[in-house]
Amino acid sequence: MSGEIEKTVVDKARAAREAARALASATSAAKDRALGAMAEMLSGNAAEILDANAVDVEGARGAGSPAAFVDRLTLTEARVEKTAQGLREVIALPDPVGRVIDGWRRPNGLEIRKVRVPLGVVGIIYESRPDVTVDAAGLCLKAGNAVVLRGGSEAIESNKALVRVIRTAVESAGLPRDAVQLIETTDRAAALKMMKLNGLIDVLIPRGGAALIQRVIENATVPVIETGVGNCHVYVDRAADLAMAREIVFNAKCQRPGVCNAMETLLVHGAVADKFLPEMAKRLTDAGVELRGCERTRELVPQAKEATEEDFHAEFLSLILAVKVVDSLDEAIAHIGKYGTMHSEAIVTKDYGAGRMFVEQVDAAAVYINASTRFTDGYQYGLGAEIGISTQKLHARGPMGLEELTTYKWVVYGDGQVRT
Repeated sequence: MSGEIEKTVVDKARAAREAARALASATSAAKDRALGAMAEMLSGNAAEILDANAVDVEGARGAGSPAAFVDRLTLTEARVEKTAQGLREVIALPDPVGRVIDGWRRPNGLEIRKVRVPLGVVGIIYESRPDVTVDAAGLCLKAGNAVVLRGGSEAIESNKALVRVIRTAVESAGLPRDAVQLIETTDRAAALKMMKLNGLIDVLIPRGGAALIQRVIENATVPVIETGVGNCHVYVDRAADLAMAREIVFNAKCQRPGVCNAMETLLVHGAVADKFLPEMAKRLTDAGVELRGCERTRELVPQAKEATEEDFHAEFLSLILAVKVVDSLDEAIAHIGKYGTMHSEAIVTKDYGAGRMFVEQVDAAAVYINASTRFTDGYQYGLGAEIGISTQKLHARGPMGLEELTTYKWVVYGDGQVRT
């Protein structure tokens, strides 16, 4: 059985590779037509998509999945329309393919050009969010890439319905439908095979929890771009505007707790902890947040549970928050260095020097002064839709939009030059 599964994965990747060759030379107008058709057909087929999604949601609820998980899985008519609108916004973005990044003329007359080109075939292994299916297909296509999608078993019916619509739309616009491939089996052998398809898949992007990302990193021979795990911190400095800090902390934790840029740990300077924490804790607990604090936190917030070492490492993705009182900016930075995941970190302070030190010493894809971590998002940065948040340092870092889904090649124009 696993042999049949592996053959299916290889066949789909080969078909994507053939489609990628055609996409590499597709015009911006052709790609935008395909994106427009995708958006219109998603809206027009919303009922079919929602029926398929209802099967997945019922299965998740029957399995006792957490509410935040079910929320990420659930599609509504409004959410389907939002994904369609996201594709329309991608149409409005400039096409990076073919853009000359740099260029110069050598003394021997050679014209050197550094030009943006597609990555080729992008493999995406992800979990419960079916909106990723649409975002990934749209962004990859605009950047001239074919995509091989492998979603989680919990969203399989939703993903099948979405990809049926997307492939039909792409073909209706005159581009190869094989540019978008879905691995329809939920057997893990399929994902493992994808991870080793060097020569057919150019790069893998895992989107999901820490376990999924680590599994891909450990097993893949195809290059991997790490995304997503977010143990994000907000540090309230001794020089913070406490009213501002309360709004930022509440937003970072409660606005949407089940996403990777939500705050998971709150750090508070000891000089302001007695003024800040009791009131902040009440507001958070009134909103349903379970607090897990250090000893000093629990002295000020009796309702807080004792925080464990694991709590400070955790990406809760729910209404749970770890809290620690620290004695200095240095201690806050050291804590983030030990427990953070290089995603998004924030300081609230009126002290310019403290803010500058935080920015210089905190190693993360996004660092904020006096703003919520919830802004780490392609749309919020003005980049349009994103494929994920890269937490690594090579090739791409932070929100991965169209430009991050390309690489470059050197194009050299000559007039008969030979090297002597």
